[in-house]
Parts: sequence; C-alpha cells; structure tokens
Amino acid sequence: MLTLATAAGLGVDAYVHWQLAPAFDTLTGAASPHFSQGGLFRLEAVLAVIAMLLVLLRRHRFGALVAFLIAAGGLGAVLLYAFVDVGGLGPVPDMYDPVWYGEKTISAVGEAVAAIGALCLLLMSGARAKPA
Repeated sequence: MLTLATAAGLGVDAYVHWQLAPAFDTLTGAASPHFSQGGLFRLEAVLAVIAMLLVLLRRHRFGALVAFLIAAGGLGAVLLYAFVDVGGLGPVPDMYDPVWYGEKTISAVGEAVAAIGALCLLLMSGARAKPA
C-alpha cells in the first residue's frame, strides 16, 4: 500500500509539473546559461517519473531513497519559494510565488504523500535488513 501511495504522489507531482511547465517558460535566470522555471518544472516531472518507476519496479531501498529525495526536494522547493523571496540564483530564475492556486496545492500534497510514503518504505526496508 505504501508503494502505491508513494508512486501515486510522484505521479501527481510529475503530471502537475509537466502541465504547468509551458506557462513558466518565460521566467529565466540572469546568468548564463539561462534556466527557465518551465525547464526546471519539466526536470522535476521527469525525475518524479523515474523515481515512481524505481519504486514500482525495483521495490528496493535505493528506489525508496530516490523517491524520498525527489519528493522531499520538490516539497521543500515549493514551500521555500512560497514563503521566502530567495531571488534569482545565477542561472536559476526568481521563483518566488506566494499564491497557493489549485495546481500548486495539488502538487505539494502529492509531494508530501510521496515523501512520507518513501520515508516509511525506506525505514521499513532498513528494519527488515537488520538481524533480529
């Protein structure tokens, strides 16, 4: 059940980021090479799909770790840029966005579900690996 919840959270994360990406293609960083926020959203989507496939197909501690890092990293980024105006960081654009619209909220919930599920999978696989 945890595997499916983790995969579903990652799937939601990937879908929302992929759908939102074109609307954020014009937001680019100041330094060369320029990264657009849309490009970063596509990267997040691809990484979430890879993590989802690892969790579903490998059912191994490595897959759970990758899923946790991708989901927790995405959730951390959305929370950081929602509450702190970090500004642009070299080639990374200023992604400050304090407004919580539907897609952003859905993505954050998906990332939270995936991060918690992956962490549980990671802890459970660690417990199984230890001798009694």
